[in-house]
Amino acid sequence: MAYGFNTLQVHAGAAPDPTTGARNTPIYQTTAYVFRDADHAAALFNLQEVGYIYSRLTNPTVAVLAERIATLEGGQGAVCCSSGHAAQLMALFPLMSPGMNVVASTRAYGGTITQFSQTIKRFGWSAKFVDFDDLDAVEAAIDENTRAVFCESIANPGGYITDLDAISAISDAAGIPLIVDNTSATPYLCNPIEHGATLVVHSTTKYLTGNGTVTGGCVVDSGKFDWSASDKFPSLSQPEPAYHGLKFHETFGALAYTFHGIAIGLRDLGMTMNPQAAHYTLMGIETLSLRMERHVQNAEEIAGWLEGHDAVDHVTYAGLASSPYNDRVAKICPKGAGGLFTISLKGGYDSCVKFVDSLEIFSHVANLGDTRSLVIHSASTTHRQLSPEQQEAAGAGPNVVRISIGIEDAKDLIADLDQALNTATA
Repeated sequence: MAYGFNTLQVHAGAAPDPTTGARNTPIYQTTAYVFRDADHAAALFNLQEVGYIYSRLTNPTVAVLAERIATLEGGQGAVCCSSGHAAQLMALFPLMSPGMNVVASTRAYGGTITQFSQTIKRFGWSAKFVDFDDLDAVEAAIDENTRAVFCESIANPGGYITDLDAISAISDAAGIPLIVDNTSATPYLCNPIEHGATLVVHSTTKYLTGNGTVTGGCVVDSGKFDWSASDKFPSLSQPEPAYHGLKFHETFGALAYTFHGIAIGLRDLGMTMNPQAAHYTLMGIETLSLRMERHVQNAEEIAGWLEGHDAVDHVTYAGLASSPYNDRVAKICPKGAGGLFTISLKGGYDSCVKFVDSLEIFSHVANLGDTRSLVIHSASTTHRQLSPEQQEAAGAGPNVVRISIGIEDAKDLIADLDQALNTATA
Protein backbone atom coordinates (compact mmCIF):
# COMPACT_ATOMS: atom_id res chain seq x y z
CA MET A 1 0.00 0.00 0.00
CA ALA A 2 1.24 3.46 -0.89
CA TYR A 3 1.03 5.73 2.16
CA GLY A 4 0.86 9.52 2.17
CA PHE A 5 3.61 11.83 3.36
CA ASN A 6 1.97 12.57 6.71
CA THR A 7 1.74 8.87 7.51
CA LEU A 8 5.28 8.09 6.37
CA GLN A 9 6.84 10.92 8.38
CA VAL A 10 5.48 9.26 11.53
CA HIS A 11 5.86 5.56 10.72
CA ALA A 12 8.46 4.92 8.00
CA GLY A 13 11.34 2.72 9.15
CA ALA A 14 9.94 2.19 12.65
CA ALA A 15 8.08 -0.59 14.43
CA PRO A 16 7.40 -1.37 18.10
CA ASP A 17 10.48 -2.70 19.86
CA PRO A 18 10.26 -6.52 19.54
CA THR A 19 11.56 -7.14 23.08
CA THR A 20 9.79 -4.52 25.17
CA GLY A 21 6.96 -3.39 22.92
CA ALA A 22 8.11 0.22 23.23
CA ARG A 23 6.14 2.20 20.64
CA ASN A 24 8.66 4.99 20.20
CA THR A 25 12.02 4.09 18.67
CA PRO A 26 14.41 3.48 21.59
CA ILE A 27 17.77 5.19 21.90
CA TYR A 28 20.14 2.26 21.47
CA GLN A 29 22.98 3.77 23.45
CA THR A 30 25.55 1.08 22.78
CA THR A 31 28.87 0.91 21.00
CA ALA A 32 28.84 -2.78 20.05
CA TYR A 33 26.51 -5.74 19.43
CA VAL A 34 26.88 -9.39 20.47
CA PHE A 35 27.34 -11.86 17.62
CA ARG A 36 25.37 -15.10 17.63
CA ASP A 37 28.54 -17.04 16.96
CA ALA A 38 31.84 -16.85 15.06
CA ASP A 39 30.20 -17.62 11.70
CA HIS A 40 27.69 -14.80 12.22
CA ALA A 41 30.51 -12.36 12.99
CA ALA A 42 32.46 -13.42 9.89
CA ALA A 43 29.39 -13.05 7.65
CA LEU A 44 28.76 -9.53 8.92
CA PHE A 45 32.36 -8.45 8.36
CA ASN A 46 32.35 -9.99 4.87
CA LEU A 47 29.14 -8.07 3.96
CA GLN A 48 27.41 -11.41 3.41
CA GLU A 49 24.76 -10.64 6.01
CA VAL A 50 23.15 -7.39 7.10
CA GLY A 51 23.28 -6.59 10.80
CA TYR A 52 24.93 -4.58 13.54
CA ILE A 53 28.65 -4.74 14.33
CA TYR A 54 29.81 -1.47 15.87
CA SER A 55 28.06 1.88 16.20
CA ARG A 56 30.60 3.74 14.08
CA LEU A 57 29.02 1.78 11.21
CA THR A 58 25.43 1.11 12.13
CA ASN A 59 23.07 1.63 15.04
CA PRO A 60 19.37 0.63 15.27
CA THR A 61 18.17 4.15 16.18
CA VAL A 62 20.18 5.73 13.39
CA ALA A 63 19.03 3.02 10.96
CA VAL A 64 15.38 3.95 11.54
CA LEU A 65 16.18 7.59 10.77
CA ALA A 66 18.07 6.66 7.60
CA GLU A 67 15.16 4.56 6.35
CA ARG A 68 12.64 7.26 7.18
CA ILE A 69 14.52 9.98 5.31
CA ALA A 70 15.15 7.66 2.35
CA THR A 71 11.45 6.82 2.21
CA LEU A 72 10.36 10.47 2.33
CA GLU A 73 12.85 11.34 -0.42
CA GLY A 74 11.85 8.38 -2.59
CA GLY A 75 15.35 6.88 -2.43
CA GLN A 76 16.62 3.32 -2.23
CA GLY A 77 18.74 3.86 0.87
CA ALA A 78 20.45 6.44 3.04
CA VAL A 79 23.44 6.93 5.30
CA CYS A 80 23.22 9.24 8.30
CA CYS A 81 26.28 11.01 9.65
CA SER A 82 27.40 13.67 12.10
CA SER A 83 26.55 16.92 10.23
CA GLY A 84 25.54 18.41 6.92
CA HIS A 85 29.18 19.09 6.10
CA ALA A 86 29.99 15.47 6.83
CA ALA A 87 27.16 14.44 4.49
CA GLN A 88 28.70 16.48 1.66
CA LEU A 89 32.08 14.78 2.09
CA MET A 90 30.36 11.40 2.40
CA ALA A 91 28.48 12.10 -0.84
CA LEU A 92 31.65 12.92 -2.77
CA PHE A 93 33.91 10.28 -1.20
CA PRO A 94 32.93 7.27 -3.39
CA LEU A 95 32.96 9.39 -6.55
CA MET A 96 36.19 11.34 -6.37
CA SER A 97 39.90 10.62 -6.61
CA PRO A 98 42.95 12.90 -6.91
CA GLY A 99 42.67 15.15 -9.96
CA MET A 100 38.89 14.93 -10.18
CA ASN A 101 36.48 17.87 -9.88
CA VAL A 102 32.90 18.73 -8.98
CA VAL A 103 30.88 21.42 -10.78
CA ALA A 104 29.02 23.39 -8.11
CA SER A 105 26.55 26.25 -8.00
CA THR A 106 27.76 29.69 -6.94
CA ARG A 107 24.48 30.01 -5.03
CA ALA A 108 25.31 27.87 -2.04
CA TYR A 109 25.86 28.08 1.68
CA GLY A 110 29.12 29.89 2.47
CA GLY A 111 30.46 26.92 4.41
CA THR A 112 29.87 24.70 1.37
CA ILE A 113 31.74 27.12 -0.87
CA THR A 114 34.66 27.15 1.57
CA GLN A 115 34.63 23.37 1.91
CA PHE A 116 34.59 22.89 -1.87
CA SER A 117 37.00 25.68 -2.79
CA GLN A 118 39.54 25.12 -0.01
CA THR A 119 39.25 21.98 2.10
CA ILE A 120 38.70 19.37 -0.60
CA LYS A 121 41.96 20.46 -2.22
CA ARG A 122 43.69 18.48 0.55
CA PHE A 123 42.24 15.33 -1.03
CA GLY A 124 43.46 16.37 -4.46
CA TRP A 125 39.92 17.26 -5.53
CA SER A 126 38.76 20.60 -6.94
CA ALA A 127 35.54 22.49 -7.61
CA LYS A 128 34.36 24.68 -10.45
CA PHE A 129 31.76 27.25 -9.38
CA VAL A 130 29.19 28.22 -11.99
CA ASP A 131 25.97 30.25 -12.09
CA PHE A 132 23.41 27.44 -12.45
CA ASP A 133 20.96 29.78 -14.16
CA ASP A 134 23.45 29.78 -17.06
CA LEU A 135 22.89 26.28 -18.42
CA ASP A 136 25.49 26.69 -21.16
CA ALA A 137 28.09 27.56 -18.53
CA VAL A 138 27.19 24.49 -16.48
CA GLU A 139 27.54 22.27 -19.52
CA ALA A 140 30.83 23.90 -20.52
CA ALA A 141 32.30 23.46 -17.02
CA ILE A 142 31.93 19.67 -17.16
CA ASP A 143 35.08 17.96 -18.43
CA GLU A 144 36.56 14.45 -18.52
CA ASN A 145 37.58 14.75 -14.87
CA THR A 146 34.20 15.91 -13.54
CA ARG A 147 32.64 13.33 -11.24
CA ALA A 148 29.61 15.18 -9.87
CA VAL A 149 27.35 18.20 -10.25
CA PHE A 150 26.25 19.85 -7.00
CA CYS A 151 23.52 22.39 -6.18
CA GLU A 152 20.87 23.26 -3.61
CA SER A 153 17.16 22.87 -4.34
CA ILE A 154 16.35 26.08 -2.43
CA ALA A 155 19.64 27.91 -2.10
CA ASN A 156 20.91 29.23 1.22
CA PRO A 157 20.82 32.16 1.91
CA GLY A 158 18.71 33.71 -0.83
CA GLY A 159 15.97 31.12 -1.24
CA TYR A 160 16.66 30.84 -4.98
CA ILE A 161 15.09 27.77 -6.60
CA THR A 162 17.26 25.70 -8.93
CA ASP A 163 15.81 24.34 -12.18
CA LEU A 164 16.63 20.74 -11.26
CA ASP A 165 15.12 19.27 -14.42
CA ALA A 166 17.40 21.35 -16.64
CA ILE A 167 20.49 20.64 -14.53
CA SER A 168 19.81 16.89 -14.33
CA ALA A 169 19.44 16.75 -18.11
CA ILE A 170 22.97 18.16 -18.38
CA SER A 171 24.45 15.77 -15.80
CA ASP A 172 22.67 12.80 -17.39
CA ALA A 173 24.05 13.68 -20.81
CA ALA A 174 27.54 13.77 -19.29
CA GLY A 175 27.04 10.47 -17.48
CA ILE A 176 27.75 11.88 -14.03
CA PRO A 177 25.60 12.06 -10.87
CA LEU A 178 23.69 15.12 -9.74
CA ILE A 179 23.91 15.79 -5.99
CA VAL A 180 21.19 18.06 -4.60
CA ASP A 181 21.28 19.59 -1.13
CA ASN A 182 17.61 19.54 -0.11
CA THR A 183 18.12 21.01 3.37
CA SER A 184 16.19 24.24 2.85
CA ALA A 185 13.27 22.61 1.06
CA THR A 186 12.97 19.23 2.83
CA PRO A 187 11.24 16.34 1.04
CA TYR A 188 7.89 17.90 1.95
CA LEU A 189 8.42 20.83 -0.42
CA CYS A 190 10.73 19.27 -3.01
CA ASN A 191 11.62 15.78 -4.23
CA PRO A 192 14.91 16.16 -6.11
CA ILE A 193 14.96 12.50 -7.17
CA GLU A 194 11.73 13.07 -9.13
CA HIS A 195 13.60 15.83 -10.98
CA GLY A 196 16.61 13.67 -11.85
CA ALA A 197 18.88 13.87 -8.79
CA THR A 198 21.13 10.89 -8.19
CA LEU A 199 21.93 11.73 -4.58
CA VAL A 200 20.24 14.00 -2.03
CA VAL A 201 22.07 15.43 0.97
CA HIS A 202 20.67 17.04 4.09
CA SER A 203 21.84 18.92 7.09
CA THR A 204 19.32 17.21 9.36
CA THR A 205 20.28 19.90 11.89
CA LYS A 206 17.89 22.25 10.15
CA TYR A 207 14.24 21.68 9.19
CA LEU A 208 14.20 17.89 9.59
CA THR A 209 14.98 18.14 13.30
CA GLY A 210 13.41 21.58 13.48
CA ASN A 211 14.18 22.41 17.10
CA GLY A 212 17.82 23.45 17.14
CA THR A 213 18.96 20.68 19.49
CA VAL A 214 21.36 18.43 17.57
CA THR A 215 23.55 18.36 14.46
CA GLY A 216 23.34 15.67 11.82
CA GLY A 217 23.55 14.90 8.14
CA CYS A 218 22.21 12.38 5.66
CA VAL A 219 23.01 11.15 2.14
CA VAL A 220 20.12 9.57 0.22
CA ASP A 221 20.76 7.42 -2.85
CA SER A 222 18.13 7.28 -5.59
CA GLY A 223 19.39 3.83 -6.63
CA LYS A 224 18.91 4.83 -10.27
CA PHE A 225 22.47 5.55 -11.40
CA ASP A 226 24.42 2.92 -13.35
CA TRP A 227 27.81 3.02 -11.63
CA SER A 228 29.17 0.40 -14.04
CA ALA A 229 28.26 2.24 -17.24
CA SER A 230 31.76 3.74 -17.43
CA ASP A 231 35.12 3.47 -15.69
CA LYS A 232 34.59 6.81 -13.91
CA PHE A 233 33.51 5.31 -10.57
CA PRO A 234 35.91 2.46 -9.74
CA SER A 235 35.07 2.56 -6.02
CA LEU A 236 31.62 1.26 -6.89
CA SER A 237 32.22 -0.69 -10.10
CA GLN A 238 35.64 -2.28 -9.59
CA PRO A 239 36.93 -4.88 -7.07
CA GLU A 240 37.34 -3.56 -3.53
CA PRO A 241 40.60 -4.85 -2.00
CA ALA A 242 39.34 -4.45 1.58
CA TYR A 243 36.53 -6.95 0.88
CA HIS A 244 38.48 -9.57 -1.11
CA GLY A 245 37.61 -8.14 -4.52
CA LEU A 246 33.89 -7.59 -3.94
CA LYS A 247 32.31 -5.25 -6.51
CA PHE A 248 29.75 -3.04 -4.77
CA HIS A 249 27.55 -2.32 -7.80
CA GLU A 250 27.64 -5.89 -9.04
CA THR A 251 26.87 -7.28 -5.58
CA PHE A 252 24.38 -4.80 -4.15
CA GLY A 253 22.78 -3.27 -7.26
CA ALA A 254 20.57 -0.29 -6.43
CA LEU A 255 21.92 -0.27 -2.85
CA ALA A 256 25.58 -0.20 -3.90
CA TYR A 257 26.15 3.42 -2.97
CA THR A 258 24.44 3.04 0.41
CA PHE A 259 26.44 -0.05 1.33
CA HIS A 260 29.66 1.67 0.27
CA GLY A 261 28.75 4.67 2.43
CA ILE A 262 28.52 2.43 5.49
CA ALA A 263 31.16 -0.22 4.80
CA ILE A 264 33.82 2.20 3.51
CA GLY A 265 32.70 5.77 4.26
CA LEU A 266 31.66 5.44 7.90
CA ARG A 267 34.23 2.72 8.54
CA ASP A 268 37.17 4.89 7.49
CA LEU A 269 35.99 8.50 7.83
CA GLY A 270 34.15 7.83 11.08
CA MET A 271 31.66 10.73 10.75
CA THR A 272 29.06 8.88 12.77
CA MET A 273 25.68 10.17 13.94
CA ASN A 274 25.05 9.43 17.59
CA PRO A 275 21.79 7.65 18.50
CA GLN A 276 20.47 10.46 20.69
CA ALA A 277 20.78 12.89 17.77
CA ALA A 278 18.91 10.41 15.59
CA HIS A 279 16.18 10.17 18.25
CA TYR A 280 15.67 13.94 18.36
CA THR A 281 15.55 14.10 14.57
CA LEU A 282 13.02 11.26 14.36
CA MET A 283 10.76 13.17 16.75
CA GLY A 284 11.21 16.33 14.68
CA ILE A 285 10.31 14.64 11.41
CA GLU A 286 6.99 13.49 12.85
CA THR A 287 5.73 17.09 12.58
CA LEU A 288 7.67 18.10 9.44
CA SER A 289 4.68 18.70 7.18
CA LEU A 290 2.84 20.73 9.82
CA ARG A 291 5.88 22.90 10.46
CA MET A 292 6.71 23.43 6.79
CA GLU A 293 3.15 24.53 6.06
CA ARG A 294 3.43 27.19 8.78
CA HIS A 295 6.95 28.21 7.70
CA VAL A 296 5.66 28.78 4.16
CA GLN A 297 2.48 30.54 5.27
CA ASN A 298 4.41 32.93 7.49
CA ALA A 299 7.17 33.50 4.93
CA GLU A 300 4.71 34.44 2.20
CA GLU A 301 2.95 36.98 4.43
CA ILE A 302 6.12 38.46 5.92
CA ALA A 303 8.08 38.64 2.65
CA GLY A 304 5.16 40.47 1.05
CA TRP A 305 5.09 42.96 3.93
CA LEU A 306 8.87 43.48 3.83
CA GLU A 307 8.75 44.15 0.08
CA GLY A 308 6.69 47.23 0.78
CA HIS A 309 8.80 48.63 3.64
CA ASP A 310 10.62 51.89 2.96
CA ALA A 311 13.89 50.62 4.51
CA VAL A 312 14.03 47.51 2.35
CA ASP A 313 15.60 47.64 -1.08
CA HIS A 314 14.91 44.07 -2.15
CA VAL A 315 13.46 40.74 -0.94
CA THR A 316 14.66 37.51 -2.56
CA TYR A 317 11.78 35.21 -1.59
CA ALA A 318 10.81 33.02 -4.56
CA GLY A 319 7.21 32.91 -3.36
CA LEU A 320 6.76 36.57 -4.32
CA ALA A 321 5.23 37.30 -7.72
CA SER A 322 8.08 39.78 -8.29
CA SER A 323 10.76 37.08 -7.94
CA PRO A 324 12.47 35.87 -11.14
CA TYR A 325 12.27 32.40 -9.60
CA ASN A 326 8.54 32.50 -8.93
CA ASP A 327 7.73 30.44 -12.02
CA ARG A 328 9.85 27.58 -10.64
CA VAL A 329 7.82 27.24 -7.46
CA ALA A 330 4.95 25.30 -9.06
CA LYS A 331 7.35 22.98 -10.88
CA ILE A 332 10.08 22.33 -8.29
CA CYS A 333 8.44 23.22 -4.93
CA PRO A 334 4.69 22.92 -5.52
CA LYS A 335 3.80 23.18 -1.81
CA GLY A 336 5.63 26.46 -1.36
CA ALA A 337 8.97 28.24 -1.60
CA GLY A 338 10.12 27.49 1.94
CA GLY A 339 10.82 29.77 4.87
CA LEU A 340 14.25 31.13 3.95
CA PHE A 341 15.11 34.34 2.13
CA THR A 342 17.21 37.48 2.33
CA ILE A 343 16.49 41.19 2.44
CA SER A 344 18.82 43.96 1.34
CA LEU A 345 18.65 47.20 3.30
CA LYS A 346 18.99 50.64 1.73
CA GLY A 347 21.27 51.72 4.57
CA GLY A 348 23.92 49.13 3.68
CA TYR A 349 26.25 47.26 6.04
CA ASP A 350 25.77 49.55 9.06
CA SER A 351 21.98 49.35 8.86
CA CYS A 352 22.16 45.56 8.66
CA VAL A 353 24.18 45.39 11.86
CA LYS A 354 21.80 47.77 13.70
CA PHE A 355 18.80 45.83 12.38
CA VAL A 356 20.10 42.49 13.62
CA ASP A 357 20.98 43.95 17.02
CA SER A 358 17.55 45.53 17.43
CA LEU A 359 15.40 42.44 16.90
CA GLU A 360 13.70 40.94 19.94
CA ILE A 361 11.76 37.82 18.86
CA PHE A 362 14.19 36.84 16.11
CA SER A 363 17.30 35.08 17.41
CA HIS A 364 20.69 36.10 16.00
CA VAL A 365 22.27 32.69 15.41
CA ALA A 366 24.25 30.75 12.80
CA ASN A 367 21.44 28.35 12.02
CA LEU A 368 18.23 28.08 10.00
CA GLY A 369 15.16 25.87 9.83
CA ASP A 370 14.24 26.21 13.50
CA THR A 371 10.71 26.58 14.87
CA ARG A 372 11.99 29.94 16.10
CA SER A 373 12.57 32.77 13.67
CA LEU A 374 16.27 33.35 13.10
CA VAL A 375 18.38 36.06 11.50
CA ILE A 376 22.01 36.58 10.57
CA HIS A 377 24.15 39.03 8.60
CA SER A 378 25.82 36.55 6.25
CA ALA A 379 28.63 38.79 4.96
CA SER A 380 30.12 39.18 8.45
CA THR A 381 29.47 35.58 9.61
CA THR A 382 28.53 32.51 7.53
CA HIS A 383 30.00 33.95 4.31
CA ARG A 384 32.81 35.93 5.93
CA GLN A 385 35.56 33.69 4.51
CA LEU A 386 34.48 34.43 0.94
CA SER A 387 35.75 37.20 -1.29
CA PRO A 388 33.40 40.14 -1.98
CA GLU A 389 32.81 38.70 -5.46
CA GLN A 390 31.93 35.29 -4.02
CA GLN A 391 29.63 36.90 -1.45
CA GLU A 392 27.73 38.76 -4.16
CA ALA A 393 27.49 35.64 -6.33
CA ALA A 394 26.11 33.67 -3.38
CA GLY A 395 23.54 36.38 -2.64
CA ALA A 396 25.24 37.41 0.61
CA GLY A 397 26.51 40.92 -0.07
CA PRO A 398 27.31 43.41 2.72
CA ASN A 399 23.82 44.96 2.61
CA VAL A 400 22.05 41.59 2.91
CA VAL A 401 20.47 39.90 5.94
CA ARG A 402 19.34 36.27 5.91
CA ILE A 403 15.98 35.57 7.52
CA SER A 404 14.68 32.13 8.52
CA ILE A 405 10.99 32.45 9.29
CA GLY A 406 9.71 30.32 12.16
CA ILE A 407 6.26 29.16 13.17
CA GLU A 408 5.34 31.99 15.56
CA ASP A 409 2.39 34.33 14.93
CA ALA A 410 3.13 36.29 11.78
CA LYS A 411 1.78 39.54 13.20
CA ASP A 412 4.26 39.36 16.09
CA LEU A 413 7.15 38.74 13.70
CA ILE A 414 6.09 41.65 11.50
CA ALA A 415 5.91 43.96 14.51
CA ASP A 416 9.41 42.91 15.58
CA LEU A 417 10.81 43.42 12.08
CA ASP A 418 9.11 46.80 11.81
CA GLN A 419 10.57 48.21 15.03
CA ALA A 420 14.04 46.87 14.19
CA LEU A 421 13.97 48.33 10.66
CA ASN A 422 12.83 51.68 12.01
CA THR A 423 15.62 51.64 14.60
CA ALA A 424 18.22 50.68 12.00
CA THR A 425 17.27 53.55 9.69
CA ALA A 426 16.51 56.21 12.29
